[in-house]
Amino acid sequence: MNDHTKWLNNFDQNLGNYIAGFTDGEGSFNVSLKKREDYKNDWKIHPSFNISQKDRVILALFKKELGCGTLRERKDGVVYYEVVNIEMLQKRIIPFFKKFRFLSANKKTNFSIFTNIVALIYEKKHLQKDGFREILELREKLNFGAGRKRKYNIGDIIKK
Repeated sequence: MNDHTKWLNNFDQNLGNYIAGFTDGEGSFNVSLKKREDYKNDWKIHPSFNISQKDRVILALFKKELGCGTLRERKDGVVYYEVVNIEMLQKRIIPFFKKFRFLSANKKTNFSIFTNIVALIYEKKHLQKDGFREILELREKLNFGAGRKRKYNIGDIIKK
């Protein structure tokens, strides 16, 4: 049993349910793209799990209990808890939310898509043309609907 599995098996049930419930309402799973001429596909794929709040104490608890991520504060006082490290997403965040599940259909869907994208990146499939395209196609379904803001979509990246 590795340290991540041991950590998750010993995680307090009530606290795990609290974190999952809070994340169900306030958390977000995102995949952004950044133009990078020095990258193989000219694009950096940037998956992230984040929650933003004005209450730093709750987010500091998340960071402490989940054992990864960073806290940063905007000028307007909003605090961000964010996990971008691919290994921590794959070995901490995803297993945590597989154990402590979401109730809302929307969050379940987004988490499932995000899980698939992170697995592809973790397995280095994003470095191959087919894997890169698969990630872009999955990303198009992530956080679908009103309010979604994207600087780039699949049509901007893959020219037919």
